[in-house]
Amino acid sequence: MAPWTPAPGETLLARDSIAFASGTAGTVDGMRWFRDPERKDIQGELVRYGWPEGPVHTANPVPPPKRKGSKSLRRAGVFGLGALAAVVLVALAAIFDGASPSGGSGGGGKGPGRPRKPEDEVDDFPVMWAAPGSTARTLPWQLDPARRPDGDYRTHLAVTDRRIVVLGFPGDDPNQDEVLWEIGREHLASVERMPYSKVWGDVKIRFADGSWCRLAPPEERFAWPVALHLAQQPTGPIAVESLPRRHRAYIAKHVVTEADRDPAVDPVVTRRPNGKFLVETTRAKPVHPDHGVEKEMTLLSKRGLRMAPMESTLW
Repeated sequence: MAPWTPAPGETLLARDSIAFASGTAGTVDGMRWFRDPERKDIQGELVRYGWPEGPVHTANPVPPPKRKGSKSLRRAGVFGLGALAAVVLVALAAIFDGASPSGGSGGGGKGPGRPRKPEDEVDDFPVMWAAPGSTARTLPWQLDPARRPDGDYRTHLAVTDRRIVVLGFPGDDPNQDEVLWEIGREHLASVERMPYSKVWGDVKIRFADGSWCRLAPPEERFAWPVALHLAQQPTGPIAVESLPRRHRAYIAKHVVTEADRDPAVDPVVTRRPNGKFLVETTRAKPVHPDHGVEKEMTLLSKRGLRMAPMESTLW
């Protein structure tokens, strides 16, 4: 057996670990729900379709707001000094760590950001939103870490220029790849990055029928390749020979000659929404159980100058 490979003429853009996301806010921390468009729990219905039983979660209560009174007023001076110290510390952290004081994921800073949709990220945390018969209900149950067999089963998502494929394998052996689910990219209505996440960004995939799911890697990823290529509707990989001369020269001199590049796989060039060119070379390594297909990224400006592949330059 061997790891899954795309069909002839199909280009693999990314492969990495993936699962249903889990809540970040204290009210839904580590939890997930499966809902219909009326926000009813559909776990019982999914069991009838072959899903194993899963945990039943109850959201934690929202902490009551702090009462204001004379004690608060007496402490106002101390609080003011503490707040000033906090501001200074955050500013210093931003300077030395490159973090964003707002706690977002821009500029290389870490943090869960802020919820965009409190009803789906604070009050509740659905990872499947699906009416009966909709596409999202066909997703494989193995994407739910709480349902996986023996807790020793992994799922990857392969993104190509034609489709997305959910792969599963036991233990640490991608050679036992099994195709669990796949769908053509023409059936994806939109893909939205959701920054309020413990892993630096989930993705919400909305299908053409209006159903959706929320997925995430098992741990933090910088410039998560799955999100990079899902969030951009495919225009097709760009042939190196069709690039401007300066871009071709840089790729020939610095990219194609990389020591750990897999010579059997051509560099993949895609154009980012901001007009920059992302050049990815596959490393000569087996498919990694945790990180999938490992690639080296090179970002070129419109003028063919190399740029640092940062969150602010990739999107």
